[in-house]
Amino acid sequence: MNTHDPIDPAALIEAGRRVITLEKEGLTRLADGLGPGFAEACAMILAAPGRVIVSGMGKSGHIARKLAATFASTGTPAHFIHPAEASHGDLGMMGQGDVALLLSNSGETPELADMIGYTRRFGIPLIGVASHPESTLLTRADCAIVLPRAEEACDEGIVPTTSTTMTLALGDALAVALMKHRRFTPEKFRDFHPGGKLGARLAKVKDLMHGPDALPLAAPGTQMSEALLTMSQRGFGVVGVTAEDGRLHGIVTDGDLRRHMSGLLDHTVDEVMTENPLTIGPDALAGEALALMNGHKITCLFVLSDKGRVEGLLHIHDCLRAGVA
Repeated sequence: MNTHDPIDPAALIEAGRRVITLEKEGLTRLADGLGPGFAEACAMILAAPGRVIVSGMGKSGHIARKLAATFASTGTPAHFIHPAEASHGDLGMMGQGDVALLLSNSGETPELADMIGYTRRFGIPLIGVASHPESTLLTRADCAIVLPRAEEACDEGIVPTTSTTMTLALGDALAVALMKHRRFTPEKFRDFHPGGKLGARLAKVKDLMHGPDALPLAAPGTQMSEALLTMSQRGFGVVGVTAEDGRLHGIVTDGDLRRHMSGLLDHTVDEVMTENPLTIGPDALAGEALALMNGHKITCLFVLSDKGRVEGLLHIHDCLRAGVA
């Protein structure tokens, strides 16, 4: 077929489905065949005081780069080394205390030879991933993980497709298994993902809230004329009523003002405030706070410590500006 042949949408869709089906079959075989070698690889990584050095050549190299990034962002220090560069000095980036994870579909990738030899010379634990149990990589590895035989998704059976998909899934499985063992929490995850949408979703209330210097507060017994001035100056549309110990007694909102419009200035904050308002803790996720505000149709929440003292205030606009949704 050349670029001037008519396009057959049905044939293209069928080709795409065939690829996905073959790769799905490969993943099923991988899952069914996962055995002690997988657990051994996890144990080797957990025992290593250094980093996981991930490497591969060609398409396996692209997978290796992705897996190194996945490990590093989920609590397992990792680094990618290009095997060709390793032979020209980058072997020095790997040392005792590290563990090597080398990827090669055939297990005979010549560019990996120097890395394999280096790990054997200096006693660096080696995990090999390949499709051929008798290959150089797997026979010399301390831990050999054999990819199941599966048909590549191209008609010729030579383009790395199913094999690279299985390798990627295996690496992801290692990373997630290690996460589970390490009890890697969302809070730890955010430490490695402070930016973008993911960082916003994992932001805590204390990361976005306004601190003590910005809070609209009034003491019990304060006249409403003074409280209105505070409300106007701070610009949050609310005033918190707090005692000397910092505990929140209640809040005065725009709704409270409307309900006490008649003779408002003759009242004190105690007479106007809403008692037991909704609040949130500083360690709660900002997404939780946003859901609470949306659910109760309010625009801000006072942030209280576990002893009930006011630590800050979170406005709905703070969440939206940070990309919390």
